[in-house]
Parts: sequence; C-alpha cells; structure tokens
Amino acid sequence: MNAINPLQKAYKKFRAIFGATILFSFFVNLLMFVGPLYMLQIYDRVLASRSEMTLLVITIIAIALLVTYGFLEFVRSRMLVRAGLQFDSILSRPLFDRVARMQLVNPNSGARTALGDADKVRSFITGQGVLAFFDVPWTPIFLLLCFEFHPWLGWVATGGTVVIFILALLNEYLTRNSLKSANNEGQQASEFAGATMQNAEVIRAMGMQDALAERWKAKRNGMLISQAHASDWAGAVMSSSKFVRMALQVAILGAGAYLAMKGQISPGVMIAASIVMGRALAPVEQAVGQWKEFVAARQSNARLKKLFESILDEPKRLQLPLPEGHLRAEGVTTIVPGTRNTILRSVGFDLPAGQTLALIGPSGSGKSTLARHLVGVGDPVSGSIRLDGVELSHWDRNQLGSAIGYLPQDVKLFSGTVAENISRFMDDPSDDDVIEAARMAGAHEMISSLNDGYATQIGEGGGRLSGGQRQRVGLARALFGNPCLVVLDEPNSNLDSEGEEALARCLNHLKKEGKSIVLVTHKANILSATDWTLILKDGTVQRFVSTKELLQPQQQPQPQPQIAQLSTAKL
Repeated sequence: MNAINPLQKAYKKFRAIFGATILFSFFVNLLMFVGPLYMLQIYDRVLASRSEMTLLVITIIAIALLVTYGFLEFVRSRMLVRAGLQFDSILSRPLFDRVARMQLVNPNSGARTALGDADKVRSFITGQGVLAFFDVPWTPIFLLLCFEFHPWLGWVATGGTVVIFILALLNEYLTRNSLKSANNEGQQASEFAGATMQNAEVIRAMGMQDALAERWKAKRNGMLISQAHASDWAGAVMSSSKFVRMALQVAILGAGAYLAMKGQISPGVMIAASIVMGRALAPVEQAVGQWKEFVAARQSNARLKKLFESILDEPKRLQLPLPEGHLRAEGVTTIVPGTRNTILRSVGFDLPAGQTLALIGPSGSGKSTLARHLVGVGDPVSGSIRLDGVELSHWDRNQLGSAIGYLPQDVKLFSGTVAENISRFMDDPSDDDVIEAARMAGAHEMISSLNDGYATQIGEGGGRLSGGQRQRVGLARALFGNPCLVVLDEPNSNLDSEGEEALARCLNHLKKEGKSIVLVTHKANILSATDWTLILKDGTVQRFVSTKELLQPQQQPQPQPQIAQLSTAKL
C-alpha cells in the first residue's frame, strides 16, 4: 500500500475536524427554525390571546436559543480556523521543500505559485465558502417545512431554489475557462515581472524599461481580458439571482396572502413561510457568491496534487561517517531542462581527498553546471557523482550540506544579518565559528567596518552590500562549519587586488587543512594554486593534466590517459 503524501495527510487531518463541524452545522441550522417559529407564535397565539406573559416567555426562550445559535456559530468558525492552522502546519514544510526541488529541476516551471495555491485552498476550506456547502444539505428540510405549511408555498420555494441552483451551474459553465485562463496568464505576468525586476539596473541603464513594460502589460492585459469576460458573465448571473430572490419573496408573500384570505393558512404561517424560504435559499445564494473562490481553490488543489504526485518525499537517509573529501564523477551527462540540448557529455574525474581541481574552458562549456552537480544541486540524466564512494543522492541532505562549501558564480545572500548569512541561518551558531569563517575568507576586517559589524542587516539579496562584499561574505558562508569539500565558481570575479590576495591565502590555508577544492576560474594567478586542471569544451573533457604541466608547456608532459574517450578521469 502506497504511503499517503503530505497533501493527503493534511486533508485527512482536516477531515477529522470536518466531521465535528458538520455536527455543529446540524445544530446551527436546527436553531434557524427559531425565527419562523417565534413569528408563528406571535401571530397565532400572542396577538390572538393578547397574553403578555406568553409574549414574555416565548421571547425569553427565543433569545436564549439565539444566544446558543451565536455561540455555536462562533465555535464552528473557530474550529475551521484551527483546522486551517493544522492544515498549514502539516503542508507548509513539505510544500516548501518540493517547490525548492522543482525549481532546481526546472527553474521556469512556475513552482513558486504552489505556495500561493496552498493559501487559496486553506482560505476556502476555513472560510464562508465551505460553510455555505455545509448548510446546503439543509435546504431540502426547509423546503419540506414550506410544503408542510401549504403545497403552494412549497412549490414556490422549490421552484426558486431550482432556478438559483441552475444559475449557479450556469455561472460555473460560463466562467470556468475564462477564470482558468486568467489565472494562468496572471501567473505568467507575475513571473515575468519578478524576473524582470531582478535586473532593474540593466533595464534602467540600457533603456529597456519601456519595451519590457509593454511586454508585461501585454501579458497582464490577457489576464484582465479573461477576468473581465468571467466577471461579465458572473455579474449577469448574480444579477439574475438577486432578481429571482426578490421575486420569490414577492411570490411567496402574495401566495401566502391569497391563502390567508381564503382561510387555508393563518397570517403567521404566511410570514413564517417567507422566513423559512429565505433560509432555504441562503446557502444556495452563498454558494453562488462563493463560486469564484471555489473554482480558484479547486484549480489550486489540482496544481498541488500534481506537484505532490510528481515529486515524492525524499527517503530518510542514514547518518554516514563524516566524509574526507574524495570526489569522483563518472559519465556525468545533463541537458537543458525542458529540452534535448546537452550541457555535459560523459564527464568524469577522480579527485582524491585534500587535492585541488581547476575547471576551465570557454563560456558555455558547462563549468558552472558541473560545479552545481558536484554539490548536489540537481541530478544528471545519467552518470553519478560520489563523495567518499557514496552517491550524493544517497547522503542525508543536511549532513551533505554541512560537509560542502559552495560559492556560486552569482552570489545570492538572504535578508538578515551578515552573521546569519555566514552561519547559513543555523539555530544558535557559535560566534567563534562565524568569525573564524570570516577570517579565513579575509572578510573579518571588511565586516567589522560595517555600521553594525556582523549584526548589519544586508537587505533582500544582500542589496546593501557591494558586489565584492557579497562575494566575500558568500565565501565565508561556504567555509563555515569546516567543510571537507569546497566548490568555488569564479570566486574572484568581483574582487579587487586585496580581495584576491585574501582569496589566495584562503586557498593555501584550505590546502594545508587537507580540504578538497574544486575551483572554476580563468585567472592564472588563482589557477597556479591548484593541483590538477580539467579543461571543458562544449560539455566534454578536452584535456586533463596537472596544473604544473599546464603552466609549463615547455616541459615534456607525463603520459596521460585519453580523458575525452573515457567516462572517468583518474588522477
């Protein structure tokens, strides 16, 4: 039997409270009879007998029952809110993990919208929309009471309910495609705007703002047109529903008055029938009013279901012995997500623990992609990468993360303090470890010169730091926790001469500590600090030599295996 995924688990937890809410809904709707019954007693007993005591007693009873009704409504609503919190607590972490993993597999998948989808679903199942659906089953009971008053009154109320229900179905049919189209186009416009604003400096400097604004406007206009189309039909249906509702009130009062004049019912029954019909129609009208939210929640649920079915839970891994840094790649092949274009083709090497490997090659040769694979960011379509003989996918993700230091080419920092970013947002990190990582990266003096030192808030994406400062803080983050493997992608691209000297000292220190280092670089002064060099071109290994041999071509090179023809290069 397949284990249930977190989405199913969250719904299962919600259903436990769902049943209790239905029970409360039973008593809430039962107390809806207080109004019509009170009105019936007023017209048929109090006014006929002119008894003040009778009036007082039934009024006290009615008020007491209405207080109970209000209390039950409050409890029902509170239960749903608490159910929503439990729903979110079960779903939020697994959902975040899956969205992050989907972004790695396909950055253009729009997986981030799933976070908003969860909010839409939770908002609907804990709000007035779901309460309306709880109350709809009571509609036939109220209609039966109208038939009990008189068949004519029952048929008037039933006819109106059927018409409003048909209008609800018509609303769904007329707006379904437009709302779906509007939602998809709105997501595309939002993603386009988010990606565009990340490059605001380039847009402003190169006069691209008007052109990109027009493109965003075109995407947004598609959403607005679809929304307007859906809103036009929904408005027509809602207007028709209101007309039917008011016409029914006139019809049932008119029919009731005629029957009262004929002596077939009392005036109290006429008023009570009008109130009961209103209660019968109320849930249906609420369902019509909440239909747009229902459709949105249904579409969000479908996307969540697809996400959780396509990306399964990561299996629980054993805590392996701490790795020493022996890195081996075998036949690594990867493609551009969503295409058949190959980025890497059968790339392999074997780097013993404590040695340093440089990855060099022209732009687009796959260096950064290989670096990402070496730290477990995404899986190749074929081949494997092993750390101390164990495939990266078989390591516990947290244990592997603590054993690896990674500095990407485009350094991404997070909103928070400098210290929090260096410590990888670890709970209660050691101050000494944070400072040690910063000193090793040559960033301690730079950080100390900031207004608040290590407590400086760097803003979203580290926007309050310069490019060089972000790179040095990113390097300190990579070195935090004494990792055995350090992968640096163009670590000196934004560094000045002082920063490059600090980087050179850092690499020498890491080598003395016996750390394995993989370095993507183009600069000879950094290349000289490495032991071995792997040259990539068009995603394949062109040459694999010792760095010393590469930098001294006049010497007779030692025989090397034909790396380009092998799946694995041995050092």
